[in-house]
Amino acid sequence: MAAPRPQQLHAVKGMNDILPGEVERWHALEAVVRDVVRTHGYREIRTPLIEPTPLFVRSIGEGTDVVDKEMYSFVFHDEPLTVRPEGTASVVRAYIEHALHTKEPVSRLFYEGPMFRGERPARGRTRQFHQAGCEVLGDPGPGIDAEMIDMIVGLYRRLGVKDVEVLVNSLGGKGTKARYRDVLVAHLEPLRSTLSDDSQRRIGMNPLRVLDSKHPKDQEAIASAPSILDVLDDEDKKHFDGLRALLDQLGTPYKVEPRLVRGLDYYARTLFEVRGHGGELGAQNALCGGGRYDGLPEELGGPPVPAIGFAMGLERALLAMPDTRTNADAPVLIAPLGDRAIARALVVARTLRDAGLTTICESRGGTMKAMLRRANAFGSRVAVVLGDSEIDRGVVQVKDLASHAQQELPESELVSAVRGVLASPVAAPKTGEGP
Repeated sequence: MAAPRPQQLHAVKGMNDILPGEVERWHALEAVVRDVVRTHGYREIRTPLIEPTPLFVRSIGEGTDVVDKEMYSFVFHDEPLTVRPEGTASVVRAYIEHALHTKEPVSRLFYEGPMFRGERPARGRTRQFHQAGCEVLGDPGPGIDAEMIDMIVGLYRRLGVKDVEVLVNSLGGKGTKARYRDVLVAHLEPLRSTLSDDSQRRIGMNPLRVLDSKHPKDQEAIASAPSILDVLDDEDKKHFDGLRALLDQLGTPYKVEPRLVRGLDYYARTLFEVRGHGGELGAQNALCGGGRYDGLPEELGGPPVPAIGFAMGLERALLAMPDTRTNADAPVLIAPLGDRAIARALVVARTLRDAGLTTICESRGGTMKAMLRRANAFGSRVAVVLGDSEIDRGVVQVKDLASHAQQELPESELVSAVRGVLASPVAAPKTGEGP
């Protein structure tokens, strides 16, 4: 009796494989992001995937969906740990732990990597997702606030995402948030019975989070809620007016959205979100968000330094970006005919690779037809054919698989010939000829 086949295993729901063919788009996206932040003076920081659970509870806040429902937390040797759900708290923890404030007056830090939240998976929203973000610690703004928002708009423009909407708001400082909390509770309390269960719970714990609810039962109460901009103190109003004036001077389009709060508790004063309306985004159209978190470093045991940051979702950026993939990096295929040719083909392949050309040597051999079929599967533009005759004469056959042209030439001329084919446009077939 045959042994039963082992059960096939699958990736964890909401944690997706990124396969060859798609990874190249990630490389292109990441290269643009890194180039833009580099030109603005940001330096990369890399923090661990796993952090102490209290770091996120204290920074993100109890009563938030992230802390209450979405974190992947566990206890290991009596230590509560969490797989990071976002990047800012980790960067601030590292900033404090390594006393970066004693080494530079302003720190511009960039990070990129996977984050983990136990959300319900949807298009553009996964449980393992990837973010790139920037944090500036030590600059009170509003100049750095405006520069950051303008940088983000320029970044998406370079990615080919033109139809973006920038929403800005101010949450004010501690005094403003406390006053607005009282005003908002007074508005929501008479409507409590009409709200969703989550919003009813949040009225007592974290009423500003009600404004971030997407539940249909909450929309009428949110629409009629008082504006936080009406209770800003003089310093908060001066900061917000300064931000708007600078964005106007930069010509960076934006819209004031008084009900923008986002989902994390550490924000204060400037708050912003960038939304997209093109590509394959669908309902999940928030591309990027961020704001000031001036009190967070001190809350986590560090110095009272001002701070601002943002994070962009890379999966959503890819959905919004036009697909500009080409065959520019498709490999050259070496097609050896016979066992003797395989040994020589390996040498020829090494020569091409040393010259910086992506090359695959079909060391399995096979018929010419089969190997050219493999070349088409790879998207190759060039095939280099070697047989006994070519080896004896010290030549190779170079096939342009797009134009079907073929040339025989000495091995010493191979690199320049291949580069010439790759650089040439694909000629249209003559009338009456096949592709």
